[in-house]
Amino acid sequence: MLIACCPGGSSSNVFSMLAKGDVALSVTMTATSSVITLFTLPFIMELASHVVSQQTGAEVNLPVSKLLVQNIVLLFVPIAAGAAFRRIAPKAASRVNKVLGKAAFPALMLLALLFFLQYTKEIMENFALLGLATASLILAAMLCSSLLSRLSGFTPAVRRTIVIEVGMQNAAQAIAIAFSPFIFNSGEMAIPAIIYALLMNIVLLIYVATFLFLPNYKIKFKKLC
Repeated sequence: MLIACCPGGSSSNVFSMLAKGDVALSVTMTATSSVITLFTLPFIMELASHVVSQQTGAEVNLPVSKLLVQNIVLLFVPIAAGAAFRRIAPKAASRVNKVLGKAAFPALMLLALLFFLQYTKEIMENFALLGLATASLILAAMLCSSLLSRLSGFTPAVRRTIVIEVGMQNAAQAIAIAFSPFIFNSGEMAIPAIIYALLMNIVLLIYVATFLFLPNYKIKFKKLC
């Protein structure tokens, strides 16, 4: 639930570019979902915590106000600062954007690696179950978004962009919320997000590769024929 409630990851913009999608749409969707989830994530997670507590008998407390404040600090403040920086110094902001764009994916992988090393035993013990659950979530989300995009009559570039945006979640935010001493303060709750971060990149890299290499193979095959 936590990873599903998070906004799209910033790396989706790079993936959309590689897949020859609509990069402007990808950036817009990432920014919009980041703002919307500032308010939707705390209340959806509060409802999920209440349901889990009722069904399992385990008490799960979620401080909604603290989660809302942390969301604003982690997401809204950087977005506002970035927008102001871009307005004041557009050339410098463009250079910084290129550097940060390249660093986002390695930073997420480093964060996932650090948590993996810290919770190796717990991850390995639950990898089969959580791997199946997270892979199912990724594939189901991508499939549904693809079908809805086709039914809506969007262009192939827009469809690819939506599929990537829906499949790539902000796992770093989910890890931060799970591990935050002010909210859940639980490294174990971050494990699904870590596994999701690993699997979503594998799945989306395969998805993107089909649009990078498949057309070339088709052209070569036609020439041979």
